[in-house]
Amino acid sequence: PPERTYAGAFRLHVLPADLTRALKQLGSDHECTLFTTLLAGFALFLHRLSGQDDLVIGIPAAAQVMDGQDELVGHFANLLPVRSRIAGELPFTDFLVETRRILGAALEHWRYPFGELLQRLNIARDSSRMPLANVVFNSTRLRGRLDFGDLPAEVEGNAKRFSHFDLNFNFAVTGDALSIGAYYSTELFDDATIERWFGHFETLLRAIVGTPARSIRRLPLLNPDERRRVLVEWNDRRLPYDRRATIAQLFEAQAARSPDAIAVIAESGDVTYRELDTRAERLASRLRAAGVGADTLVGVFVDRSIELLVTIFGILKAGGAYVPLDPKYPAERLEFIVGDARLPIVVTRQSLVSQLPAGGFDFLLVDDETPGASRLGRSLAVPNPTQPTGASLAYVLYTSGSTGRPKGVAMPQRSVAALVAWAADCYRPEELDGVLFSTSASFDISVFEIFCPLCLGGRIVLAENMLELADRPIASAVRFLSGVPSAVAELVRLNRVPASVTTIALAGEPFPQPLVDALYALPHVRRVFELYGPTETTVYSTGSLRRAATRPTLGTPFPNEQIYILDRWLEPVPVGVPGEICIGGDKLARGYLNRPDLTAEKFLANPFAGGGDGAPAAPAGSDNRIYRSGDLARWCPDGTIESLGRVDHQVKIRGFRIELGEVEATLGRHPLVAECAVIARSDGSGHNRLLAYAVPRAGQPVESRELREHLQRTLPDYMVPAAVTVLAHWPRTATGKLDRNALPDPELPGAAEYAAPGTTTEELLVEIWREVLGIPRIGVHDNFFELGGHSLLAAQVIARVNGALEVELTIRQFFAAPTVAGLAVTIEAALIQEIKAQPAAGRATETLTPAEE
Repeated sequence: PPERTYAGAFRLHVLPADLTRALKQLGSDHECTLFTTLLAGFALFLHRLSGQDDLVIGIPAAAQVMDGQDELVGHFANLLPVRSRIAGELPFTDFLVETRRILGAALEHWRYPFGELLQRLNIARDSSRMPLANVVFNSTRLRGRLDFGDLPAEVEGNAKRFSHFDLNFNFAVTGDALSIGAYYSTELFDDATIERWFGHFETLLRAIVGTPARSIRRLPLLNPDERRRVLVEWNDRRLPYDRRATIAQLFEAQAARSPDAIAVIAESGDVTYRELDTRAERLASRLRAAGVGADTLVGVFVDRSIELLVTIFGILKAGGAYVPLDPKYPAERLEFIVGDARLPIVVTRQSLVSQLPAGGFDFLLVDDETPGASRLGRSLAVPNPTQPTGASLAYVLYTSGSTGRPKGVAMPQRSVAALVAWAADCYRPEELDGVLFSTSASFDISVFEIFCPLCLGGRIVLAENMLELADRPIASAVRFLSGVPSAVAELVRLNRVPASVTTIALAGEPFPQPLVDALYALPHVRRVFELYGPTETTVYSTGSLRRAATRPTLGTPFPNEQIYILDRWLEPVPVGVPGEICIGGDKLARGYLNRPDLTAEKFLANPFAGGGDGAPAAPAGSDNRIYRSGDLARWCPDGTIESLGRVDHQVKIRGFRIELGEVEATLGRHPLVAECAVIARSDGSGHNRLLAYAVPRAGQPVESRELREHLQRTLPDYMVPAAVTVLAHWPRTATGKLDRNALPDPELPGAAEYAAPGTTTEELLVEIWREVLGIPRIGVHDNFFELGGHSLLAAQVIARVNGALEVELTIRQFFAAPTVAGLAVTIEAALIQEIKAQPAAGRATETLTPAEE
């Protein structure tokens, strides 16, 4: 808390006599007191709870006289900070001996005042916590029965209702047993947590005396029942499905069941299951003739349209796997994907042929079947007759890479079949009868939006942009919204959630409770889900049905999947202890395309497979691997999962997964950049934005605008930092490392020369942009997106403009004219057209002269 109240509580736990005797014997064997042995165990306990290797524990040292205070008489207590550095591979016996050494060295300074130590170290007092040592370990010599002849007495601990420290463990020998009393801050912990910790501490101590030479990292905190709960019981949900089925087979079966039902609703016209299946089959026939078969990668360079769906299903029906190539991506990124995936063939539309990325591939036109309209026959000389199975590839999606290179996630057909089975179990048929498909095919949410409805008899509503959905006639057909919380929050803020929507499922970034409450406040919204899952585990792996006024969680593991929360040594952590989410089960990717090193690093053999820990045997052909997600979380006592962020430098910006290392690597390739850094920082409205910083090479100055344009030529829009700031040198920590917290506020880009607004419309736009972007000086030629704007902020501008001027400005118009001057011309042209239309619509009895008009 910002200000501590010192509110506390006390709990007592008694260790049995046999454990006490074993601890004394272990200490004696290594010339250590019981206090030293328990202190070593306590330090190890804190290390396992916190994941920290460098700990400072306070030990009270009592004395009658303090150094420098010889003229004072009375009882004084001084706090002695004892520092422990813990290495996981070290045997406990070695750590015990090391604890004896550091404790002996510390006790030489037991009279040195703690307050003076803080002053010498220049450690400021902090009202939120005790500085330097906020955890205390102590021993109480007297506790239990005393014998004074005819006057028996019993000494009890003074259970104070306050605590000066976060946690204070006191132990005392009571007869043959050992009691541990814990004073703890009730602002940080509750009784249930302390009780669990007592159990973990006792389990750890028993393991220490049982195998004292065992390495520290292998000593357990969980007893067998707790271990089985987190590994098995909370993961033991099975859902039957056909593990051999392919996506094409699932879709074809549905098309046979409901051939005349509407499959796709689009502005260009509705398409039935029969029509979509027939068109996809014709494309599949052409692809087979070109040599496409099982595991053949085929590029998809098609904009959002019915043809995009025809292309995807055509590739799958031919047996191949599709690789999305978003036409909105920069040419350099598209060329990288084409080369990295070694695509032999790309499907595109006639209108996009001129924009195809460079590469030695053939191409085929989905919208032109005339002979000679496509370029085929060079790359796939030998047809591939192999039929796909559940183990064959379905798609490869490229995501941001920490090494600076995008990585292709290769997903098998079986994983998508498991996703479809989960969707059938989770959602009602009427909910899937109108799923909005507005996500780029390059992102994994599109996998759910396309395949789950169309393999289960539902309908998808094809739209270009969720934010302008309410302006489209097809909006009334949408029943189900999926996406990221920030986008839907904007719809709520603008009151643009279609009244037909009943179900909303969001993932990809934190989902705050106020947004949940706002969604349930809409009379037509009945169910709101929070979902979680990396691309590598087929879209979603956990989820919960959120309720109004409840605590947000990632929910529980889905059927046929296992969620393990593990420490750095892949050992399960107790409830409440942070660890990395590792995912096992039926929906794992095959790995990263052509990246065996990265695949081996992130996809590991499942250490809990094979029916161990009481787990039932997995079905034949199960994937006995786990994926290390890099996401930090902890178990809650009820078996739900609480998200705690990331363990690395990956961030989520408006739901997009971004490796800061890839952006840094791209910026660092500029010839004038010596050093660079990219961070994510809140923009003050609850959203993160990327900020880049660069130090140029000596004697070679560079402009921020040039660096940002360099990034725009290589990275997708969502990965381009809102600002690039050029610094003469880095802020450094005391150890010489980059101090990321000291990086200055961004140098926001603007026009080369400032131009003031010249019309009333321009003045209004400048004022709105200032408020939305938080930038005090904006010229009429500044580009909204170069100033750090994005689609969600653009939606705010549009709403304010439409409200102030009573026009119907759209997202497309904004993207076409993203400067104040250009947008003002668009708005004024719309106003003139509206004025011209007024006499015919509402002034039939009055005629305007040309001059008046």
